[in-house]
Amino acid sequence: MEVFWTRGYEGASLSDLTEAMGINRPSMYAAFGNKEQLFCKVLERYAGGQATFIGEAVKQRTAKEVIAAIFHGAVEFLGCPKHPRGCLLVQGTPACGDETDAVRRQIITRRLAGEALIRRRLDQAAGAGELSAATNAADLARFISSLVHGMSVQAASGAKRAQLQPIAKMAIESCGRFLRA
Repeated sequence: MEVFWTRGYEGASLSDLTEAMGINRPSMYAAFGNKEQLFCKVLERYAGGQATFIGEAVKQRTAKEVIAAIFHGAVEFLGCPKHPRGCLLVQGTPACGDETDAVRRQIITRRLAGEALIRRRLDQAAGAGELSAATNAADLARFISSLVHGMSVQAASGAKRAQLQPIAKMAIESCGRFLRA
């Protein structure tokens, strides 16, 4: 997972992957099929373990708490020194090429699933009267996702928690204008 996370799908060579797993190529092919199938397994593991902060955040009681939990969770996740910087779903996306289109679609599908999770929670908040009348929950979810992905790019570029925290604070304040007081 860390090889894909740090080097992206295209940058991760089979030699890098087999070395990281401590196996040879025939063993990798026997266990996972090919590089694309291995990457899909990595995405499943990542979504179920590393990137769970959004799933936890949407369980908060109010929309205000959900938004704060998303951005505070992003700071903790993206600034954690125990794993590569940034987000695999942002870092891993293939840059180009038809041969990697299926991988690119997988990553996009997973990113959109996170956004949909936020949107569903914001739809509930709208139904409860927590969002301003002019706020579209889908647009706000897209905005929040875009900010979190931008924070990921910052983290991958070397931003530490202390540099991500003010971004999160400004994001929370900015999102606050879409909530009823």
